[in-house]
Amino acid sequence: MAPGPVAELLGRALGALLPAGEGAKRLDLAGPGVGEPAADLVLVPVHPQTGETWQPRAGAAPVPVDAALWAELAFPPHRTRLPVVGGLPAGVERDDPLPPHPWYVFQPSRQAFRHTLARLPAVRAAWLRAIYDRGC
Repeated sequence: MAPGPVAELLGRALGALLPAGEGAKRLDLAGPGVGEPAADLVLVPVHPQTGETWQPRAGAAPVPVDAALWAELAFPPHRTRLPVVGGLPAGVERDDPLPPHPWYVFQPSRQAFRHTLARLPAVRAAWLRAIYDRGC
């Protein structure tokens, strides 16, 4: 997985679920304005009005995600973590709350993941069946 927002969000969870080494699948973003990377699996947006999944032209398998989440991953807003120089004048207090931060690292629901895998015909493939059998 290429470094970036996708790796930050899903890297740890996918590292625990998917096999590493030879035959490992690669995940990246693909879609309008992003292009198509050389990856086996690509996160693609679902059109918010039509529900149509964006289809890659290359041989990568599309993994549909909500368009808002996809846009946030593909075009993250510019946020700086550097403090503002100077600060507020004396007697002035902040009235806007700081942005919320999660208290824990993202972990997908194991039950939802297994339930979803069990309903897919592709779970009969050896590599995917191995993940299902591990009980992840």
